[in-house]
Amino acid sequence: GAVQGGRRGLAAGVFDTMVTARKGRSKPAAKFRPLSKAGARLAPLLDHTLLTADASRKQILRLCEEARQYGFAAVCVTPYWLPVVVQALKGSEVKPCAVIGFPLGASPLETKAHEARVCARAGARELDMVVSISALKDGAHDYVLRDMQAVVQAAKGKAVKAILETGLLTRAEKIAACKLAVQAGARFVKTSTGLNGGATVQDVRLLRRTAGDRCRVKASGGIRTCAQALTLIRAGADRIGASSSVALVT
Repeated sequence: GAVQGGRRGLAAGVFDTMVTARKGRSKPAAKFRPLSKAGARLAPLLDHTLLTADASRKQILRLCEEARQYGFAAVCVTPYWLPVVVQALKGSEVKPCAVIGFPLGASPLETKAHEARVCARAGARELDMVVSISALKDGAHDYVLRDMQAVVQAAKGKAVKAILETGLLTRAEKIAACKLAVQAGARFVKTSTGLNGGATVQDVRLLRRTAGDRCRVKASGGIRTCAQALTLIRAGADRIGASSSVALVT
């Protein structure tokens, strides 16, 4: 079914804007499969992601080309590839996004803050940070809060998404981490890196209830079909992270 209106609904005319933007591109349309009807609703909510250690320049440039073509929300990469992404997305509405403290969240908060500062200055418009999972499991909530606050402050107004790694957490830890992310000023709470389990409807609902309207929710990890993605949106997700974005929308 279609994504309902309200806070999670798509702005009127998004798909028309995407079609108009594509008309002016010099790349032949034959290079890309057409959007499905459901894919047209989903595309503006997708973070097109490639975070493998062996990602090539060719793959990163293709990622950006696909994001521009389909009107995805963002392209999410490791900091090394961020300058390439910023350049490739110039003039488009697609947001360059870099991961911080990826994938373990175990770096000292000063290191994460520096990484966030460098990426923000390099052109990242969004930063997906892995929270200090070790500190969270240790019950050191004050450290978890300061860790997230350091990145939010270093981001200088850029949107920070706090990756909670829900697959490793108890229900109580998920609630605590979500509340701390809201307190720290994160714009999103994000379910997973994709390395320790993926997004579930139950977790998305829990994060949505806990965050309320104070913070948005990003579902990521193991999302392989359009139907799965739309189910997570109906459960409360505002954004979907996926490496198979093109398959989801075509």
